[in-house]
Amino acid sequence: MGTKEKISEELLLEEEVLKQNEIVLFNDEVNTFDHVINTLISVCDHTPEQAEQCSLIVHHNGKCTVKTGEYDDLKPRCSRLLQAGLSAELV
Repeated sequence: MGTKEKISEELLLEEEVLKQNEIVLFNDEVNTFDHVINTLISVCDHTPEQAEQCSLIVHHNGKCTVKTGEYDDLKPRCSRLLQAGLSAELV
């Protein structure tokens, strides 16, 4: 096995070990764009542009992954989204 193949294999194994979780935000007919955008900025550390794009994706596609990372970091963020009245799930 060549060096390049070995490095590629090691990276694939490392990716499997560092499995990332996701917060998925779902569309609803209750919350305004402004509320969703402001909540994503404060809870998920989005830039205003990121938050606006995510809100548009959720509106048009029904859902959007708004944050990825380790479970321990995402769990309280997802809880805060839910407390703000948004529909979100940690996967």
